[in-house]
Amino acid sequence: SGGGSDAAQAIENKGSDTLVNLALMWAEVYMGEHPEVRLSVTGGGSGTGIAAMINGTVDIANASRAMKQEEIEAAEANGITPIEFTVARDAIAVVVHPSNPVDGLTLQQISGIYTGKITNWSEVGGPDALIAVISREEGSGTRGAFEEMVMGKDGPVIVDTAILQPSNGAVKTTVSTTDDAIGFLSFGYLDDSVKALNIDGIEATVANAKSGTYPIVRPLNMLTNGEPEGAVKAFLDFVMSAEGQAVVVDEGYLSVK
Repeated sequence: SGGGSDAAQAIENKGSDTLVNLALMWAEVYMGEHPEVRLSVTGGGSGTGIAAMINGTVDIANASRAMKQEEIEAAEANGITPIEFTVARDAIAVVVHPSNPVDGLTLQQISGIYTGKITNWSEVGGPDALIAVISREEGSGTRGAFEEMVMGKDGPVIVDTAILQPSNGAVKTTVSTTDDAIGFLSFGYLDDSVKALNIDGIEATVANAKSGTYPIVRPLNMLTNGEPEGAVKAFLDFVMSAEGQAVVVDEGYLSVK
């Protein structure tokens, strides 16, 4: 058969590990209503998605951080004009093993732990045990947002003895199986296997993140090359619709509407 409306419309979507579960849910719902559209969703991290956008190999990149200046320049050099749409918001939880008696920390204490100034749980009201610092790899949007909001935009860097993990899921598994660990991950990944700490006395709940009292909240973005049109525009319109935003809430993220 010829092209046109009876040809399947393929949309490639890649990037942020935080957004991948949400993007898969959106794709499932959307393809159920639009059988002519094939949405392919893969993770790999924000840096991976943005790189694919710069190379022109994806229709939509997912990023849980803003593009870096060098990424913007690389895109321009390739004739790519990324346009950013904030499709959801996410809060980042700071998590410990459920057996840890510490229930809360201040942002300053968390910064101290991640920069290596504080090395023992006894310094923050916990047991006499060395803190196992778990972080994400460079290029991770969750790491970038955590560093910016906890340690400041030009603040100190994460201590080089931190154990690096490639995804939210890997951070959660490591913390849930390591008594003295601390880690950070998207609210969308929280479950009973880890304990989310209160920060500056504010409980890590969706309600507190929505009200703006919980301090570590960041935008989740989808990027297109230029203004979206056709099948990509129709899909993004769905993502931003009441139906699409209901999926955001179901998945434990914060809607933008």
